[in-house]
Amino acid sequence: MDCSRCLSPVPDVAHFCHRCGLDLVPGDTRGQRRFALAPDEPVASFALISSIMPREAGRHPQTYRTAFTITLVVALVAAIFGAMPIAVLVAAFAIPIVYITYLYDVNLWEDEPLAVTGFAFALTGLLAALFTVLWTPLLPLTSTLRSPDGGLLAGPQWVPFLIVAVLVPVVGEVIRQLGPVVLASRPAFDDLMDGVTFGVVSGVAYACFDTLVRHWALLTGGMVAPQPAQFASLVFLEGFVKPLVMGTATGLAVAEFSGLGRGYDGFTARYFGAVGLAMGANILFNTGTYLLGYVGTESLALVLQVLWGLLVLAVLILRLRVVLQTGLLEGALEAAAKADHATDADLGFCARCELPLLPGSAFCSACGVATRTWARQPAAAVAVVAEAMAAPPPDEAGSAPPVEDTTEVVADARDRGAEE
Repeated sequence: MDCSRCLSPVPDVAHFCHRCGLDLVPGDTRGQRRFALAPDEPVASFALISSIMPREAGRHPQTYRTAFTITLVVALVAAIFGAMPIAVLVAAFAIPIVYITYLYDVNLWEDEPLAVTGFAFALTGLLAALFTVLWTPLLPLTSTLRSPDGGLLAGPQWVPFLIVAVLVPVVGEVIRQLGPVVLASRPAFDDLMDGVTFGVVSGVAYACFDTLVRHWALLTGGMVAPQPAQFASLVFLEGFVKPLVMGTATGLAVAEFSGLGRGYDGFTARYFGAVGLAMGANILFNTGTYLLGYVGTESLALVLQVLWGLLVLAVLILRLRVVLQTGLLEGALEAAAKADHATDADLGFCARCELPLLPGSAFCSACGVATRTWARQPAAAVAVVAEAMAAPPPDEAGSAPPVEDTTEVVADARDRGAEE
């Protein structure tokens, strides 16, 4: 039969079209809501890992969830007992370290680890530190919006508000775009998911060095009297909520720079609109945290700031998942229309369900995962495997072994997916 969306010929037993990802099972409406990066999740989900770590996240997301959980617990425990140097240091570097480990796992930097890491993390971190050093002396506030003697300031002030809520988000987003845009303009990194990944790592790098500069007094001040609610909320806000908000917003913008299909779209109207969206999200985040800093006690203010940050982050995550889903489906449809067969799936088996793939698959016909989400394989390994598959070894009789019929296997996989 033929796919009703891209008109590609597909086997009768296929659950998904291997070219455009359309769900082919009649009456199964779940396929319209499945996330192409992780088909066991709906698109409208707050799943963090599969959103900000698109490559291979569908295979072993629990590894990264565990890493995030451990670092969060360590930072919060240190903050609760007043060990603020440890708490601030762990909170600042937790997400960047986990994310750089993810880059290494999926071989995103290929043969240029220093150049990629430098542009995606070090350059943004250095510029963030310099910019934060410049603007923080302009504010008559501490990082928690209290006056130096510990009292609550009379109320919001226009000059500090414009700096925190307008100047810092706008200039900060420009800084965060520099490294990812340079990388995404290179042929090796012009994929949509690469743009998202570089944007996220740039955002968390900015947040890391911003936190170190703004909380340098806590980092170098030694042990302090425990204030569990206040310190735990501060660490969670600065070390986890803020970098995820910045990273997700920047990733959304760089995704539009990369665009659909092969090659990058560049400085289009969609890209500048996405940059405006990223700036707007950070303005909302900073405006909320600034104004909520004057509500009630210091501990209550920090808790409200955390809740506000989580709300902004939730909206950004939903938007990012829609962009990734649309990009994967529309990019595959465009490739199918141009007869531009994918080469990532030529090794023959789905990396998620391990079932055979049809030639030139952009999606697994059994589980629906996009083949573009897989980690890059070393070029030498790909060449060896491809050569081995092109010339299968002869059997004892001297003839090539027969190719296994995969129809029943794909049919069984489709049935299992329907039962799930």
